[in-house]
Amino acid sequence: MNMTHTLSPSESLVGVASHSYSEGGEEMENGSTRWGFQGNEELVTASAITIRGVLNTVMENLNEADHRPTIPLGHGDPSLFPCFRTTHIAEDAIVDTLRSAKFNCYAPTVGILPARRAIAEYLSQDLPYKLSPDDVFLTLGCTQAIEAILSVLARPNANILFPRPGFPFYEARAAYNHLEVRHFDLLPDKGWEVDLDAVEALADENTVAMVIVNPGNPCGNVFTYQHLKKVADTARKLGILVIADEVYDHLAFGRNPFVPMGVFGSITPVITVGSISKRWIVPGWRCGWLVTNDPSGILKKHGIVDSIKGFLNISSDPVTFIQGAVPQILEKTKDDFFLKIVNILREAAEICYDRIKEIPCITCPSKPEGSMFVMVKLNLSLLEDIDDDLDFCVKLAKEESVIVLPGVAVGLKNWLRITFAIEPSSLEEGLGRIKAFYQRHAKKQ
Repeated sequence: MNMTHTLSPSESLVGVASHSYSEGGEEMENGSTRWGFQGNEELVTASAITIRGVLNTVMENLNEADHRPTIPLGHGDPSLFPCFRTTHIAEDAIVDTLRSAKFNCYAPTVGILPARRAIAEYLSQDLPYKLSPDDVFLTLGCTQAIEAILSVLARPNANILFPRPGFPFYEARAAYNHLEVRHFDLLPDKGWEVDLDAVEALADENTVAMVIVNPGNPCGNVFTYQHLKKVADTARKLGILVIADEVYDHLAFGRNPFVPMGVFGSITPVITVGSISKRWIVPGWRCGWLVTNDPSGILKKHGIVDSIKGFLNISSDPVTFIQGAVPQILEKTKDDFFLKIVNILREAAEICYDRIKEIPCITCPSKPEGSMFVMVKLNLSLLEDIDDDLDFCVKLAKEESVIVLPGVAVGLKNWLRITFAIEPSSLEEGLGRIKAFYQRHAKKQ
């Protein structure tokens, strides 16, 4: 019997692995054994829509004969660049903790108490109420915090509201958890604010939560206090919680200061996910948190807290000595380190915004004000032989050794996400190469 396989958007983006699995354990006609195991295709499908999966596809097209350095404008990890090196206070905290020999043991699944207490105090500085250590759960980076809350919320017929554009790891985990995803738009002409009318139209009795990312990945926006208040009011009206992804907390350098969504925890329950990865520029340390901002106790009453504990009981923990260093990292890091990082990002965002204006085929709706990214719209009508955003990125990698993320990976076809969190000189060179690429592929007038 012939069977046709219709490609989903994620499969068409990165290609589908060819599978020829045999079921059962009986002998085949040629004498070889039919094995009774096979791979989980859901994992292959889910991982295809991650940023790493898409970037790997783009990077496969790098030209080995091009001896220029590859310029990485595709992902948010500036830790290899000297100007973004973390503070010595964080490094010393790791060394001190390791040499103390006090943290060679297993940790409680929720995290060790000193680290949870330090995170509660760190986050409470920006809140109108005090968090307790019992509100804090340590995770293997922010990604495990996302895994945890989406696993907790997944139940038959449940749906969840994600922003478009957004961080595709949410899509991958929701797909794996069989959680239906519905998308609301972020509005580029309004500074990438949430389309709250769309949120209300999408929600129904099976909607469990909505996700916001602030400061924004991939848009580089920072939500105002007033807009976040409207988000909270809308969530309360709909009876859903807000998952606030604040992994880029305090990396704000524009008009709007960073305001944590937890400020509005008394209006609607808020789950905050975050980590030390971005503010301290140590993504490889894999230390994050999931925090319940819920002064009214609604999450506990509805079993969410017990379910979070249950998830952590059957999953891996952050390394114990990293947890042991958290109090020293959070309490002793000086403001001048944070200021240095924010100033570098501000300078890089200015360079990026100004150089983009010199490249006619891409336009930026607004100057980035936070995080490490900017979304730019691709004008294909100005290009001779480029089919779409993925084709643009593949050919750019091949011809110029510059890596940029195609917008389709974050939900916006024919847009691009550009990372500006690299050495300013490398950023200038990378954008110069994109300009040269445009000039080579520009439609002849």
